[in-house]
Amino acid sequence: MQASMEKLEHLLELGGIKKDITLLVISGVAVICSLLQFQPLPFDMAWFAIVLCGLPIILEAMIGLVTAFDIKADVLVSLALIASVCIGQIFAAGEVAFIMQLGALLEEVTVAKARAGIEKLVHLTPQTARVLKGGKEAVIPAEQVQVGDLLRVLPGETIPVDGVIVSGQTSINQAVMTGESLPVDKTVGDGVSSGTVNQFGAFEMEATKVGEDSSIQRMIRLVQSADAGKAKIVGLADRWATWIVVIALSAAALTWLISGEIIRAVTILVVFCPCALVLATPTAIMAAIGNATRHGFLVREGDALERLAKVKVIAFDKTGTLTYGTPEVVEAVSISERYEKAEVYRLAASAEQLSEHPLGKAIVSCCKKEYGAELSPAENFQMIPGRGVCALVEGKQVFAGNPELLQEHGIKMAPLLEAEAHIRKGCTVTCLAVDGVFAGYIVLSDTLRKESSGMIDALSGLGVQPVLLTGDHENAARTIAGELHIRQVQANCLPEDKLKSIEEYQRHGSPVCMIGDGINDAPALKKAEVGIAMGGVGSDIAVDAADIALVDDEVKELPHLIALSKRMMITIKCNMTFSMALNFLAIVLAISGELNPVVGALVHNAGSVLVITNSAFLLKWRRKQK
Repeated sequence: MQASMEKLEHLLELGGIKKDITLLVISGVAVICSLLQFQPLPFDMAWFAIVLCGLPIILEAMIGLVTAFDIKADVLVSLALIASVCIGQIFAAGEVAFIMQLGALLEEVTVAKARAGIEKLVHLTPQTARVLKGGKEAVIPAEQVQVGDLLRVLPGETIPVDGVIVSGQTSINQAVMTGESLPVDKTVGDGVSSGTVNQFGAFEMEATKVGEDSSIQRMIRLVQSADAGKAKIVGLADRWATWIVVIALSAAALTWLISGEIIRAVTILVVFCPCALVLATPTAIMAAIGNATRHGFLVREGDALERLAKVKVIAFDKTGTLTYGTPEVVEAVSISERYEKAEVYRLAASAEQLSEHPLGKAIVSCCKKEYGAELSPAENFQMIPGRGVCALVEGKQVFAGNPELLQEHGIKMAPLLEAEAHIRKGCTVTCLAVDGVFAGYIVLSDTLRKESSGMIDALSGLGVQPVLLTGDHENAARTIAGELHIRQVQANCLPEDKLKSIEEYQRHGSPVCMIGDGINDAPALKKAEVGIAMGGVGSDIAVDAADIALVDDEVKELPHLIALSKRMMITIKCNMTFSMALNFLAIVLAISGELNPVVGALVHNAGSVLVITNSAFLLKWRRKQK
């Protein structure tokens, strides 16, 4: 039902745009006929523009004044229209109405173009799903799929919900979710996301996240929450517009009293309309949001980029943000002469292949990647909580786990001097014993993202101080910080510790941007001036608490986002300065009689078009690489 409503709203929006264009075309033709003095009808053709474009402006101004005493640009425009009609300047009134609506349409087109890259997500929502029940296949609406349902996806079809493959192999185009240009191979046990496209083979999957919880729906909710109108600086421009209305009315009244020429007063009302000032901020913000979207960011709050431009400190969580968040084997060591390193690795992976522990899964996965060989079956498998596993592999009794596991089974261990060095760096060690003999150990560690180092250096170059706030122990935190040249580190942080650290920076006048991915980061994301959540690996709670979501987890784009926010603020200030300067120059010329209402309308609205054009440059702006 909700999907149908969203589709209807989208169609109505498109219909509204087409209607606006039709009215503008009619009004434009009428204004041109009036200018050329071509009057096929018994009245001035400019009346078409006044009625079609001017009346909506006047009605909106009256409604705003009556319901909320809201004095904005449309009030001054309405006064200019009415005054022009009263003194017989029908062409000037029609031109003002036409150009004002044209400026509004240009803004709408700019905003639509800025958001085009993310609005496409709405159209990617799958409509149907193939559900398997009782051995029979039935096609049902995608929103009716339940968690646990078994689905079949054929080649070329869009995956309707999030799930896990239970049968079959395929390649998935994940560009909509991750930006990857090449399909990703998937097999039994691999997760798939809604909105991605099945490229080659058919497969069956079990639904794990459906409806509003699915990946594509979460993305759409983030898109829909992006609203430039929330920006504080837009409110500032509106307040300025109110004062400009007062100043314009005063200037027009004084000019009329002193010069005795009402046409000068009307010209002042025309040229002093603060449309360019009001357009200066929202167009820049929406263009910047569109640029950010192209680089993998979904901006949930309109003023997030404004706040980001002021940030002096960026606080990073470690696991899943600066690192991949999944352990990998960094070294396999043989202690016994009976077994080579590769044999230690293979026996450990064979014993762990039935384990549900993340470290066990990492050993199995990494062994398969490195050697590509089939593992031997694990018989009599037993999971020992807090210790490790034991199993019969190739007729050998294998124990894989922490040192306590081996000690409890009477297995003597040699001093692990090299292993202790790894432990001091924050690594985890899994020991292996075969038939009662200590055979060796496997070293695992959370691996650093390849782009993290360059990203941290780029942020430092932008004048932003990186800080590491992590729940990991001191050794792991110091090791990662050392590799990334991060000087300020706080380890063993609970959620409240991260919150206190951010408050401390804020207390000393340093606005903070927090970047994290886990539930434990949610309070800090909410407290910071700007919260950025890892949208791919991050939890739903973290994403909901953040102002910005990094969809594809490509942290290398963070320097671009920071630079973009600063560039956006420069653009806004330039727009405001230009619009104010143009208004005051035009009013001086209007007071002196150099401008009439017609020319004044052209000059004033040319300023609005230039402001919109200047903002549009942000759409494709790119930070210069040093």
